[in-house]
Amino acid sequence: MSIQVEAVPIEQLSINTIRTLSMDAVQAANSGHPGTPMALAPLVYCLWQRVLRFDPENPIWMNRDRFVLSAGHASMLLYSILHLTGVKAVNAKYERVGELSIKLEDIEHFRQLNSKCPGHPEYRWTSGVETTTGPLGQGVATSVGIAMAGRWLAAHFNRPGFELFHYNVYALGGDGCMMEGISSEAASLAGHLKLSNLCWIYDNNRISIEGRTSLAFSEDVATRFIAYGWNVTRVGDVNDLEMLERAFRVFQATQDRPTLIIVDSHIGYGAPHKQDTSEAHGEPLGEEEIRLAKRYYHWPENEKFLVPDGVREHFQEGIGKRGAQLYTEWSTLFESYQKQYPELADQLRRIQWRELPDGWDRDLPSFAPDPRGIATREVSGRVLNALAKNVPWLVSGSADLAPSTKTRLTFEGAGDFEANSYGGRNLHFGVRELGMSAILNGLALAKVRPCGSTFLIFSDYARPAIRLSALMEIPVIYIFTHDSIGVGEDGPTHQPVEQLVSLRAIPGLIVLRPADANEVVEAWRVIMQLHHEPAAIVLSRQALPTVDRSIYASATGVAQGAYILADADGGKPQVLLMGSGSEVALCLQAYEQLKQEGIKARVVSMPSWELFERQSQDYREHVLPPDITARVAVEQASTFGWAHYTGLKGTVIGMHTFGSSAPLKDLLVKFGFTPDKIVSAARAQLAPHE
Repeated sequence: MSIQVEAVPIEQLSINTIRTLSMDAVQAANSGHPGTPMALAPLVYCLWQRVLRFDPENPIWMNRDRFVLSAGHASMLLYSILHLTGVKAVNAKYERVGELSIKLEDIEHFRQLNSKCPGHPEYRWTSGVETTTGPLGQGVATSVGIAMAGRWLAAHFNRPGFELFHYNVYALGGDGCMMEGISSEAASLAGHLKLSNLCWIYDNNRISIEGRTSLAFSEDVATRFIAYGWNVTRVGDVNDLEMLERAFRVFQATQDRPTLIIVDSHIGYGAPHKQDTSEAHGEPLGEEEIRLAKRYYHWPENEKFLVPDGVREHFQEGIGKRGAQLYTEWSTLFESYQKQYPELADQLRRIQWRELPDGWDRDLPSFAPDPRGIATREVSGRVLNALAKNVPWLVSGSADLAPSTKTRLTFEGAGDFEANSYGGRNLHFGVRELGMSAILNGLALAKVRPCGSTFLIFSDYARPAIRLSALMEIPVIYIFTHDSIGVGEDGPTHQPVEQLVSLRAIPGLIVLRPADANEVVEAWRVIMQLHHEPAAIVLSRQALPTVDRSIYASATGVAQGAYILADADGGKPQVLLMGSGSEVALCLQAYEQLKQEGIKARVVSMPSWELFERQSQDYREHVLPPDITARVAVEQASTFGWAHYTGLKGTVIGMHTFGSSAPLKDLLVKFGFTPDKIVSAARAQLAPHE
């Protein structure tokens, strides 16, 4: 049924459609935030309809401009524009499925089970959503990684006459994003790198949940960003479409720095009774206020989820037609590029589909038995360099710790990613663990394969972004070294205790703590083949013995998460010894002592609980037979979680306090990480069964 709306210009009608869809959706859900979508509808309209290089028919086009809604609580702003512009859905195989990404019924079921319109935008759930947002500041920080990827892809794949990559990234944030420390970390680095393809839009509405932002926020944001090395411009009224477009054109013309556009708005604009109140930000307007707002917009007051005639067609004539033309031109260019640069074109295809090159693992090293051994961080560095030579889109960086985490790519041509020299594969994040991790997410979202590193203790600083890696199901690689009290003299501030279990608690994150050099190699082999899971590899600072694989089992068992490393004669042990990382060598020593005493033990190396839990029940019971209840687990970390494998009666030798500052050997004795302690625990486990 066609419903007429009082005659207003088509642009204003389109803007008001965004507003009313947002109001109606929030009200129907009785949950969410209508104020910001109402206020910022003109801004999003102007950006998408007049500026954005984006084809709604091909929302994963590699050279599309990206729009990141960092103020994720305003999700209906994004959902409305995705619906009205006709963005098409893409499935997990990167295939268009011939339907809208967001249908009107999805908007009608905003924040309801299985709707494509969840409370905050979620990547992989809704096509057109470039990254999961909600935790404030994460979106703008992630956008820096997407912009860095654009520059890196251009440096590697553009050729004379073939400018395949020149996309821009627009990120919309609010006062909360500006307050969160992560935005400072990311903005500082973006300014340093002169990322002129990056535009942040700051919704300066002066309202947060508690009320006026003046309660806790009074800094001069413009001056702050100028100090970061950004270009800063201002639009005094969000409803001024011409000034908004001018600001975007100024950004596009700025070639030597990122741009911040400060836009003044009034939250809940158009609902005068709620305007400038925190309630407009934090709860639905209510039916009466919605009627008043619709009357203000010259809108049918009792119509809900109305898209007037002509609105969809207007967007089709704007972004639809422009995007289709841009995509067609790019596709034609890429066809010629394929013929002239077939190897590079094949790399781009593999990048887009997250495939590895042929022979990606051909140079992986193997390590001979060595009782003195080598630190697993050292081995990881060698493996990473071997992999990176064969996977040209694998990049590596650290939070100012590459010499310690061994994550610098040292082969010829690796280079550094720097301002105005964006082809390097070594990234430098400075002492910015959280910013680094969000930027890694952005790089992965643009399909570059990123590694980022720091000490395990500082994973706490990075954890919110690691969680989003897992939530988005993107294969970011986190390298954490200095994994235990093995840090020694640095003391408890640098000795991780609870960090390992904290990482294991993140759903979808694969955590690997290899026990020796060859387990490191196999851990990397697993990591590189992940498509939809991030991974954290946890490595030692100190040397660990390289296990003699001619005596004990092959390290290929790492792929199963846990495997029988040493077994009793006949495969019928009396007691199970379990561990990960540096403690596996202690278990092997205890195993040999027990063997001399006539006690049949089995050593199980457990580098990854997550991978082990994915194995069949038969395999898991083969490794850890249910009828063998005498069990000892050993790990220089919190004991939390080990009872799942030891049972309530098993023994866990682990950390129950923070560490101490002392040489490693003294710490191992103090906290009970010795073969003798493991042997004693095994005997004690067997005593009730004898």
